[in-house]
Amino acid sequence: MSLLRCRLGPLGRGRQPALALFRRRFASEAKDAAGAAGKDGVRAAGASAPAAPAPAVGWWHSAQFWGGMGALAGWGMTGSAIYDAQFHGPEVISLSMTPVMIVYSSLFARWAFVVKPQNLLLAACHASNVVAQCNQLRRAIEYKLSLGEEARVREMGVKAAAGAAVIGGLALARPVLQPAVVAMGIPGVSSFAAAPAGPFTVHFWAPMSKWLISGASFFDLNRPTDKISIAQYTALTLTGTFFTRYALLVVPVNYLLCSVNIALFASSGWHLGRKVKADYVDK
Repeated sequence: MSLLRCRLGPLGRGRQPALALFRRRFASEAKDAAGAAGKDGVRAAGASAPAAPAPAVGWWHSAQFWGGMGALAGWGMTGSAIYDAQFHGPEVISLSMTPVMIVYSSLFARWAFVVKPQNLLLAACHASNVVAQCNQLRRAIEYKLSLGEEARVREMGVKAAAGAAVIGGLALARPVLQPAVVAMGIPGVSSFAAAPAGPFTVHFWAPMSKWLISGASFFDLNRPTDKISIAQYTALTLTGTFFTRYALLVVPVNYLLCSVNIALFASSGWHLGRKVKADYVDK
């Protein structure tokens, strides 16, 4: 037995390190598997956990709020035209401002429909304003004709037809003209033509039409105060105020719209101040 134990002793001792190595390796693999399972469980728990609610946007940074206020001011323009048609004579209707208002509201009705976020309330109010201003234009033309001013009415009609022809021609030529200008590769010009708010989009021309309103206001700079509509210029002043902020919150940000509304606020506020001073301060 001692001889057999001596012969098997080295063999038995050789098996013990191998068994210990096997046990350590098994324990390590089990630990790694447990760690991986724990990580997967954490990921699954994280995936199933509800997402944190988005922080609330305050009114100052809300495009919806300022767009809604602008829409209310736009309804004010419609309401002022209806109010003047009901309670004031045609002498308060400006043949400079009214056609511009028709063009302006036509473009902005389209712009409000395609801008993001979409503003259907604003689109509806501008469509209504087109109808109301067309009625005012009809009243003004009938009034001028009754005074024997056919020449002035004819001149205004020619200018309106020329403007409509230019706008219609540019709209029809856009699918061909824009790619051609972009392909020219002219520094500044081609990139501007391809811009999301460039000259071939309503994002450009809608705010540009507000420059026409400011221009009409400056054209009537010395208009007698008894022929100024306080309702109309109140609505225009508020429109310029609200859309100055709104233009900085829409996508894409429209700095042109912001600047033109500053001009609209200033020019309309000037006439509104003159009217209030004449009717309520000087009396």
